Amino acid sequence: QMQLVESGGGLVQAGGSLRLSCAASGRTFRNYAMGWFRQAPGKEREFVVAIIGSGDRYYGDSAKGRFTNSRDNATATVYQQMNSLKPEDTAVYYCAASPLSEVGIPTNRYWGRGPQVTVSP
Repeated sequence: QMQLVESGGGLVQAGGSLRLSCAASGRTFRNYAMGWFRQAPGKEREFVVAIIGSGDRYYGDSAKGRFTNSRDNATATVYQQMNSLKPEDTAVYYCAASPLSEVGIPTNRYWGRGPQVTVSP
């Protein structure tokens, strides 16, 4: 069983920055692809970024150019630095993990509890 513990989030004014972290335990971190999703009230869950085992990153349109992500295998932690935040970035941000062999199977993903990010105008 993989467990994901997220930290960060909070309230920030438009144009500000926040940093999220997601620490993994229970399985070998390096054997998992990591990613972030977000869900705003009344909207479907949206893909933000995925980091595969090689370290390559795949960004959703909302994150590209504003969000940066890193993966630290030594601490089994992934980070998401969010800059130039906009009110439309307001959402619950979920850390996700998938075994490398099952990246494309949503039902086999592990999920963090999802801190709230609120961006005021």
